[in-house]
Amino acid sequence: MPNVKLTKRAVEAVEPGAKDIILWDAELKGFGCKITPKGKRVYFAYYRTRTSIQRRPTIGAHGAVTCEQARETARQWLAEAATGGDPSAHRKAKRDAPTMAEYAKRYLAEHARTKKKPLSVEADERNLRNHVLPALGRLKVDAVSRADVQRFHHAMKATPGAANRCLALVSKMLNLAEKWGLRPDGSNPCRHVEKYPERKIERFLSAEEVGRLGEVLAEAQRSGEHPSVVGAIRLLIFTGCRRDEILKLRWEHVDIERQCIRLPDTKTGPKVIYLSPPALEVIAGIEHREGNPYVLPGEVPGRHYIALEKAWRWLRARAGLEDVRLHDLRHSFASVGVAGGLSLPMIGALLGHAH
Repeated sequence: MPNVKLTKRAVEAVEPGAKDIILWDAELKGFGCKITPKGKRVYFAYYRTRTSIQRRPTIGAHGAVTCEQARETARQWLAEAATGGDPSAHRKAKRDAPTMAEYAKRYLAEHARTKKKPLSVEADERNLRNHVLPALGRLKVDAVSRADVQRFHHAMKATPGAANRCLALVSKMLNLAEKWGLRPDGSNPCRHVEKYPERKIERFLSAEEVGRLGEVLAEAQRSGEHPSVVGAIRLLIFTGCRRDEILKLRWEHVDIERQCIRLPDTKTGPKVIYLSPPALEVIAGIEHREGNPYVLPGEVPGRHYIALEKAWRWLRARAGLEDVRLHDLRHSFASVGVAGGLSLPMIGALLGHAH
């Protein structure tokens, strides 16, 4: 059929034939309307890509969109194609974009589990499962907006620390989405979403509190408490190590001759921990269980002790230290160093801080 200016009247005036009829717009080259034998009228645009691939994306059915709306959409698409774009491929990419729930699997497999420590991976998995995916999981990765992030972050305001950790996780995921071509560069919606202020918990044991704890540990040892409990608490106090650095300590990492522990992999990388005489005495008093590589063996053969948090709760209650966490023993180790005149860089090195 000859080209005509596509209007509502012109489109509806054409009677369906035995095969598809194409009407081309006389004013906008590449804009057309297809009339099927069943009478369905559909607007489309036609163009060639920079590599000469023919595209004919559908704009919409006549009636669902007006001819004027279809022409304006066609004008935009054809202008994009004229400058080297491919609006059809762009639309397909948007349709095929993964949801946040689908994308989370890729984030864990290709980033978290290859770049992070196991405990950090567990934290990511927990935050995704409990917070991020229930709120954002159904959204397409490229469709997550700042309003979505702000709403999600605000819903967690009762737990500001957890809210900030989840915000950082989502931000990292969406930064990677840009790197992996799933979002435009510079489009991370977490930018300008302010974190909640957090009250940093600092608890140090006084000399009198350390004495009370020591008495409770001695009584626990005399009464037959699991030796790994007493040994773990004493080593945490005398070394300033993190909990898992002590619980997962292997005999092969203990160098009695040089009075140190050499950890091949910690939160901040390999680390050497120098042992004081009290720490050496604790290690010397621990029985080396045959067939178990761990300094603090658990109930299961070949495994390390794992129930320290539960044991700590009743130990601290007996010592009148209900507000003291295991991590506070690390703080207390640092405070003793400050009181003894050690410099902050030295204390940081002893604790294994990255900064």
